[in-house]
Amino acid sequence: MKKSIFFIFLSVAVISLTAVIILNKDKVKYEQNNDYLRIHIRANSNSQTDQAVKYKVKEKIVEYLTPIIASSQNQNTAKATIIEHLDDITEIANSTLKKNNFFYTANAKIKTELFPARTYAGITLEAGTYEALIIDLGSGSGDNWWCVMFPPLCFVDASNTNSQTIKYKSKLYELINNFFDKK
Repeated sequence: MKKSIFFIFLSVAVISLTAVIILNKDKVKYEQNNDYLRIHIRANSNSQTDQAVKYKVKEKIVEYLTPIIASSQNQNTAKATIIEHLDDITEIANSTLKKNNFFYTANAKIKTELFPARTYAGITLEAGTYEALIIDLGSGSGDNWWCVMFPPLCFVDASNTNSQTIKYKSKLYELINNFFDKK
């Protein structure tokens, strides 16, 4: 009898938890804008060539920043690290532009700006003011590529063997195993 009641209780708990997860999977929101440091790379224009070079610059910048941002413990340390490397970031963007035969230059800065609501990797960032690394290519009037540098949503290097492995635990799974192991 005890096993039947436990199993019914466990089934209801699992179904309830599953329903909550399914109903809220797209509703993950973070209200504190100061917990994030965004990156925006703004193309010179919306021409096909300007947009293409924007992605080349993005690849080089992300490649450069990934190991640098990895050690940041919070938004403030990430911001300080970026400020320390602004000249290098600008130089990488400029050398990428020059290598691809573009004659305009890049300008990198940390700036607080008003951004619309955006969703990235299942996380919705509310509309509001955020600090961001802004990299303007030329006039910076074209469409931008954006991501979140801290926490490092776009700076995850899957091949980095030095990164910590995430291990997930389920208390429910442990409870079930413990219950049936006691037989």
